[in-house]
Amino acid sequence: MDYDLIGRVFVYFAMAAGITVELSFLSMCLGLGLGLTGALCKLSPNRWLEMPARLYVSVFRGTPCLIQLFVIYFGGPQIGLQLEPFPAGVLGLGINIGAYMTESIRGAILAVERGQMEAARSLGLSKSRAMVKVILPQAACLMVRPLGVNTIALIKGSSLVSAISVLELTYTAHRYISSTYRPFELFILAALFYLLIISIASFFIRKLDQRFVLLM
Repeated sequence: MDYDLIGRVFVYFAMAAGITVELSFLSMCLGLGLGLTGALCKLSPNRWLEMPARLYVSVFRGTPCLIQLFVIYFGGPQIGLQLEPFPAGVLGLGINIGAYMTESIRGAILAVERGQMEAARSLGLSKSRAMVKVILPQAACLMVRPLGVNTIALIKGSSLVSAISVLELTYTAHRYISSTYRPFELFILAALFYLLIISIASFFIRKLDQRFVLLM
């Protein structure tokens, strides 16, 4: 084990870990927005909303995330979508995780007792207002765990953006391996940073879940 090498590159890996966190956070925000929109569309009786949402989930859950990233980054310029590696990575990961979040959020909404919607409607609330004020707050308690699983999967999956040259942990490890020929130390260091990020994320997810459990 070359500890001197680890000491020399540690700061660069720490910077790359910051990029991984930023990438994961922005992708998660995009995924949450797409997931909530997709879930509501899939639950809609309007086929013009339900069918595109169903197609979105089928396509992005049924094809590899790496291929989706390649289509956006390498294929995008052919259709006028020319993005730098980082925004392309955020877009690709966000769209992909959004498809999984769509089903998680949809499942949480369906798990809310059906009588809650009927009670809200009987009080004069429209269906949309009842969804926002009554159903979604209750569904939020049931969303934390599955969305937490998706968050961890997203953080680990963020390593895929190294294939489009985003300077995150995996790409940084490959870059230094090409000049030092020490893959063991550098991949172990990258893995430890991933473990640290996931451990911190898991801690906050558990705390959030416990808080919601107390509110139920």
